[in-house]
Amino acid sequence: MRSPRVVGRLEASTSSIAAVQVVVISVGRLRAPYVDDVGHYAKLLGRYTRLTQIELRDPPARDGGAERLAARLPRGAFVSLLAADGEQLDSLAFARFVELRRDSGRDLAFVIGGAHGLELAAAEHRLSLGPMTLPHQLARVVLLEALFRAHRIIAGEPYHY
Repeated sequence: MRSPRVVGRLEASTSSIAAVQVVVISVGRLRAPYVDDVGHYAKLLGRYTRLTQIELRDPPARDGGAERLAARLPRGAFVSLLAADGEQLDSLAFARFVELRRDSGRDLAFVIGGAHGLELAAAEHRLSLGPMTLPHQLARVVLLEALFRAHRIIAGEPYHY
C-alpha cells in the first residue's frame, strides 16, 4: 500500500522497494581511491534498495562485445546507459525517474562504459551526469551518490537537493 507525503516538490512514497533491484554494470576495474567511496555508497544504499554491482574487467570488443555485456543485464530491466549526450537531471528529477522505475516493478540497470565509451542497443534511456567528461570510475561514485540522494528524497528523508 502506498502512502504518499509531500517532500519539497516531490511526492515521497513509503512503499517497499525490496522487490526492485538496482544493477550497476561497469566496464573497467575499480581502483583506489574510488574503491572506498563505492563501498561507502553501496553500504548506504543497502537500506533503501537491493544493489547489485557487476564489474566487467575487460572492455567489450567492438565486434559484438556489447552483446556480452547485455547478457549480464537482468531480464526485463529498464536499462539506462550513462552517456555524454544523455538526459541531464537535477536531484529531484532523478529521484522522480528512480521512483517511476521502482513503481513500475521493473529492475533498474545502469551501464557505465569504460575509458572508450560504449554503445548498447538494449538501452532504453541515456543518462548524462553532466556536461563534463568524467573518468568511468568517478562516474560510478557519482552515480551511486545520486542514487543514494534519490532514495533519501523518495523516502522523505532530509538531504540537500
